[in-house]
Amino acid sequence: MDLPQCLVAVYLLLVSLAQCQHYYLLRPIPSDTLPLLELKEDPEPIYDPREKDLNETELRSALGDFDSRFLSVSPPQDRYTGNEDLEELDLQQQNPTGLMPKDIKNLDLDVQWGKKRKASKKLKRRLQMWLWSYSFCPVLYAWNDLGARFWPRFVRAGSCYSKRSCSVPEGMVCKPAKSTHITLLRWRCVQRRGALKCAWIPVQYPIITECKCSCAN
Repeated sequence: MDLPQCLVAVYLLLVSLAQCQHYYLLRPIPSDTLPLLELKEDPEPIYDPREKDLNETELRSALGDFDSRFLSVSPPQDRYTGNEDLEELDLQQQNPTGLMPKDIKNLDLDVQWGKKRKASKKLKRRLQMWLWSYSFCPVLYAWNDLGARFWPRFVRAGSCYSKRSCSVPEGMVCKPAKSTHITLLRWRCVQRRGALKCAWIPVQYPIITECKCSCAN
């Protein structure tokens, strides 16, 4: 594509975005409760499980389903898995996965340029792919150590890329859109009749599974 065509392509893109910007502003905002805030624990070691409470065979039996994609008993070799440490340029060059969003696929790019010509199908496709790639919000996964009072203590949690805006014009950001829950065991201690009683209890831990380009506020 030569320079005049590039300039026309950018013009077409901005015109189309200006026409649909009101649609973006009306999109629902995903929940802001993810990722989870850091849990504040009582530092007293009396509330920690003892060695006899960490029998892996018994804990696996109590837990049931053990999803090794998101759970690990021992520290993973690499904390970051996937694309957590990608540079911005590398992130922009990633190929989006899944179906092209309808709001991008249905953009009106039939604006005349030059004297009589309209943008070709190939140019329209390039514009759509560029916008899709720019607004693509991958889930960035990293292993988190939840501490000795969770079993398994290492969880592969997701987050959304937040180093730049994902829209043109700027203003929208990547936010959590979907999540799932995995079951962990939580060491819980309570005072009963003057004695400290502790036991492993199952808890649900949310994991981000999808991020979307959404309004900042």
